[in-house]
Amino acid sequence: MKKSLIAIALASTFLAACGTSEVKNSDVEKAVTAASSTKAELGSFGVDLSARNEAVKPGDDFFMYASGTWYDNYVMPADKTRFGAFTGLAERSEKQVKEIIDDIASRSDLNAEEQLIADFYQAYMDTDTANKLGITPIQPTLDSIKQIKSTDDLTKIFGGAWLTGASSPIAGGMWFNRLDPNQYEMSMGATGLGLPDRSYYLEDSERFVKIRTAYVEHIAEMLAFAGIKDGKARATEILALETKMAEGQWPREKRRNRDLTLNQIKRTELTKEYPGFNWDLYFKETGYQVPQLNMSQPEPIKAMIALVNQEPLNVWQDYLTFHTISNNAGLLSEDIYAANFAFNGKTLSGQEEPRPRWKRAISEMSGTQSLGFAIGKVYVARYFPESSKQQMAELVENLRTAMGERIDGLDWMGADTKVNAHAKLAAFNPKIGYPDVWQEFDGLKLTNKDLVGNIQDLRQYFKADSIAKELKKTDRNRWGMTPQRVNAYYNSSFNEIVFPAAILQPPFFDPNADPAVNYGGIGAVIGHEMGHGFDDQGSKSDANGIQRNWWTDADRAAFEAKADQLAAQYSKYEPIPDNFVNGRNSLGENIGDVGGLSMAYHAYKLSLNGKEAPVIDGVTGDQRFFLAWAQVWKEKRTEQSMLNQLRAGTHAPGRYRAQAPRNHDAWYKAFDVKPGDELYLPEDQRVRIW
Repeated sequence: MKKSLIAIALASTFLAACGTSEVKNSDVEKAVTAASSTKAELGSFGVDLSARNEAVKPGDDFFMYASGTWYDNYVMPADKTRFGAFTGLAERSEKQVKEIIDDIASRSDLNAEEQLIADFYQAYMDTDTANKLGITPIQPTLDSIKQIKSTDDLTKIFGGAWLTGASSPIAGGMWFNRLDPNQYEMSMGATGLGLPDRSYYLEDSERFVKIRTAYVEHIAEMLAFAGIKDGKARATEILALETKMAEGQWPREKRRNRDLTLNQIKRTELTKEYPGFNWDLYFKETGYQVPQLNMSQPEPIKAMIALVNQEPLNVWQDYLTFHTISNNAGLLSEDIYAANFAFNGKTLSGQEEPRPRWKRAISEMSGTQSLGFAIGKVYVARYFPESSKQQMAELVENLRTAMGERIDGLDWMGADTKVNAHAKLAAFNPKIGYPDVWQEFDGLKLTNKDLVGNIQDLRQYFKADSIAKELKKTDRNRWGMTPQRVNAYYNSSFNEIVFPAAILQPPFFDPNADPAVNYGGIGAVIGHEMGHGFDDQGSKSDANGIQRNWWTDADRAAFEAKADQLAAQYSKYEPIPDNFVNGRNSLGENIGDVGGLSMAYHAYKLSLNGKEAPVIDGVTGDQRFFLAWAQVWKEKRTEQSMLNQLRAGTHAPGRYRAQAPRNHDAWYKAFDVKPGDELYLPEDQRVRIW
């Protein structure tokens, strides 16, 4: 779904300093002497060996060796664009949430939060009412767009876009002051495109020309729902406008450069530095006071201001009409949703059928700006054992110990920089499972009869909460993901790594699995998130989350040389003919993968306390470690979805993440990888950063 606010930047991180090799083993010792006293969920020790294709040499394609039989035989369901370990676990979480909602809906003795959940879900599932209403729930917004007579009127619509579901070429959201993480700050950027990335507008290959042609047809179809009959010509003008917007925006690899995106400015200086836009009117509409801002993309914002003043108002009106319908399509009648899905689902992503409505309802309810934490509170009580949190905490500390030793052993980093690196590692704050302080919903009222009204009430509720906190000290108890989300993140401003409850399940984490599997799975995920604190961008913030240079010039140059080498390595991968992985845009994630594996393997070896790992089912400890990693990244996806990932995503596709071990010497020994194998890298070409 297109966003009308800047997305929260959540990267992964690793940190901490320890001068000892002692690790806690309560979670692993019992599995060193035997596979497990209780059976692992996958296979005999935590890895699905039946997924392997042993006809493939590990050194030629480690992804297919680890998961090739599964890949060759798995048939993608019609309602999916990709499926893999993450997706499978997300489906489990989704079904568990459905059980929670069904249970709540069956009862009459509901507390206030349960009533919100029941009412929202009932309103979402009421297709009869949605079909009767058609487009009328958003008609007030469409009417206000029709009444635009000036750029000031246009600016007011932009300022209220987040509440109405409209779009805007300039948008912002509250985030943390990168020079003082104890303060909130409005961050502004250039936004508003309807296609996944600017390259979809600017490249002239046959593939993108066809997408743009289909996009014009789609825009015209959506405009027809608003009674616009000459839609094809007007859709062509909207495409032309968005193409100009795309031309003015930065490529993604430039937008992730924190040196370029830190541009603080006092509110009083904004009109002088960014003239031609009525900032007073815009912020009055948002409700924020914004004494200071960060203009994350200065030149693109100025380019958008120029377009606001140069392009005809009627084209902007059509642009807003289209995006308002498109962004709200999932909340409206089934014919509007179907038309929107035909392009955004099928054409852009290769999804043959829509997801069932109950799944879409759960997705809508589960975000941090919805009822996600109200649901998450029940999810944790019902499905998350406290023992998993304790075992995970021990794994985090083991990874911290390993990272500390690895920092000490770096031959490319000098003593002064190592002091700062250790300080950052020691200050690392892990959050595991669920928040210590839950989101409150006091005063929120929803109904079981008005879906669009519920969405707008939720947006208004969270906006009011954000406005109330704008000038207060930042809340370090906040979470950027709900417990039922299968994911993890690093927040550089708070120097924290966060692991929601739902990811702490097989294949990532299984208390009954062999230790090698847990270290190769969730251990490497922990290392990945820690690694974001030391990737090409996260490394620009210090132990206190302040963006500043804590490196010597020589050490920074040595680090960047290694990062450049890794970017070049990943840029050679070609998932689709003539469409390569963007090694520069995915660099932070790739550093997280390669560095996270190093940390996890080091921690795994420490956990053995000098003992040899047992061979289980003919598989050595090191082999189990790397197989666990590779199977975490097993996935199958449509070509359209792959293209979206290459152009709009910050992660390399799973196939190439599974190949990250080619940078680790132990992998070569574990699988007898030799020169001549496709993945073989000479020792001087293996990237060893952390």
